[in-house]
Amino acid sequence: MDPEKDSHVQQFKWHIVVVGITLAAVIALALFTRLFENTETLRNLVFLLGSLIFLGALLAMLARVSGIVETLRDNSAKMAEAAKALEDIRSDLIRINHSTRVSDTVKAIAFREEDRQSLREAVFEKLKQRDFDGAYEIIDEIGIHSGYRTLAVELRQQVDGYRNATEDERIDQAIEHIKTHFRNAQWARASIQIEALIKEYPSSEKAKAMRQQLLDHKEERKRILMAAWDDAVQQGETDRSLEILRELDMYLTPNEGLALQEAAKDVFKTKLHNLGVQFAMAISNKEWDEALEVGQQIIRDFPNSRMSTEIKEKLDVLRQNVEVQHA
Repeated sequence: MDPEKDSHVQQFKWHIVVVGITLAAVIALALFTRLFENTETLRNLVFLLGSLIFLGALLAMLARVSGIVETLRDNSAKMAEAAKALEDIRSDLIRINHSTRVSDTVKAIAFREEDRQSLREAVFEKLKQRDFDGAYEIIDEIGIHSGYRTLAVELRQQVDGYRNATEDERIDQAIEHIKTHFRNAQWARASIQIEALIKEYPSSEKAKAMRQQLLDHKEERKRILMAAWDDAVQQGETDRSLEILRELDMYLTPNEGLALQEAAKDVFKTKLHNLGVQFAMAISNKEWDEALEVGQQIIRDFPNSRMSTEIKEKLDVLRQNVEVQHA
C-alpha cells in the first residue's frame, strides 16, 4: 500500500467517520421510523443528506489536492538535490580541468631539461657498449624534433669523437661526462658510472681516482650548503633557509642533523607564522585564489600543525569561493 495515500486518509479519517455515521443514521430512520412521511421533514433530510454528500466530496477533493501538493513538494526537494549534485559535479570537473591544464604546462617546462639529460644518458650507454649504430639511431630520432636539433648535433659530434678516439681519450670523455653529474649534484648517477668505468678499464688510475673525486665534490657541496644555510638564517631569509635545508639534509650525519635541529625548528616556526599571516590577509581581502594556494601549501609543508588541520576543514569553502569568483 502507498504510504502517501495512507497519510492522506489518516488526515481526514474523523471527517469520513462522521459522514459515514450520519448517512447510516439517515438510512436507519428511513427504514425503521415514519419520519419521512412528513414532507417538510423529508425535504430537510434530503437537504441534509445532500450537504453531507457534498461535504464528503469536498473532503475527498481536499485529500487529493493535499496529496498533489505533497507530491509537488517532494519532487521539488528531489530536483533541488539533483541540481546541487550536478553543480558539485560541474565544480569538480572545473577543478580537474584546471588542474590538468596547469599540470601539463608545468610538466612541459619542468621535465624539458631532465629529458635532455636522459637522452644524453641513452646515447652514452650506447657508447659504453660500443654500439655506435644504436647511438646514431637515437640521435637521428632526436633530430626529428625541432626543440632538440641542437642537442642532436652536439651528441653526434660526441659519438664521432668517441668512435675515433684512443682508449685513453675515451676514458677522458667518460670522465668529462661523469663530471657533469658532479656539477648537477647527481651523486648516485655519478657513482654508478664511475664503477662501470673502473670495471671497463680496471688498470686505469684515472678511472679509479674518480671515486675520491666523487667524495671530494660531495664534501665541497656540503660545505657550500652549510655556509649558505648559516647566512640565510643570520639574514632571516626563511624561504631560502628552508630551500637550502631540504638539499642539505641528504648530506648530514645523524649528529650533524641533531646539531641543526633547534635552528631548523625556529626556521619552520617562522615560515609557518609567515604563511599564516599571508593566509589571513588573503581571506580578509577576499583574494580566494591566493588563500587557497597558501592554504594548500600549509597543509603540504606543515601537515601536523594545528593551522593545517583548521585549514583542511575550510578547503571546500575556499574552493567554492574561488569558483564563484571566476564564474
